[in-house]
Amino acid sequence: MFNLKIISSTVRPGRKGPLISKWIAEKANQHGSFKVEVLDLGEINLPMMNERNHPSQRKYEHEHTKKWSAVIDEADAFIFVTAEYDFNYPAPLRNAIEYLFHEWAYKAAGLVTYGGVSAGTRAGNSLKADLATMSIIPLSQGVNFAFFSKLINEKGEFIPNEISHTAADAMLKEIVRWTKGLKIIKENKQE
Repeated sequence: MFNLKIISSTVRPGRKGPLISKWIAEKANQHGSFKVEVLDLGEINLPMMNERNHPSQRKYEHEHTKKWSAVIDEADAFIFVTAEYDFNYPAPLRNAIEYLFHEWAYKAAGLVTYGGVSAGTRAGNSLKADLATMSIIPLSQGVNFAFFSKLINEKGEFIPNEISHTAADAMLKEIVRWTKGLKIIKENKQE
């Protein structure tokens, strides 16, 4: 089994990201190839980057950074669940990524984006570019929710359509495929 970390990016009051993260976590658990952990940035509450040394040095001084490093380092792959704010992904996610460097490398990442008319795809495109600079492999396969609030019923449950389930299955299949291949690269990397 692969260690899959699902990172929920929103932190503001009233956020809906945890509902979508819960849904994709259930899909990943059903897939059977993953040990799944949801990392909710709203609960983790990392302060703005406050380490003295550059992340590439791995000379962390703060306990919150050491914990974040350990949880990301043990991951084999990621799914980033992100909203779109002002045509981009939320600042807390950018902050969480920039805390670390080596821990992210040579791991596949699926994206689940949500928003209004664009379904969060503009945020996803920005995120993909930034992930690539960390040697994360952002996959083409992903899940995008346009007008996502219409998929939340009166009980507060997130109910996506069949197309979304199919897209999630395709993304999870690709995460497995890429994670197997990247294992060779990780074993041969030089630090």
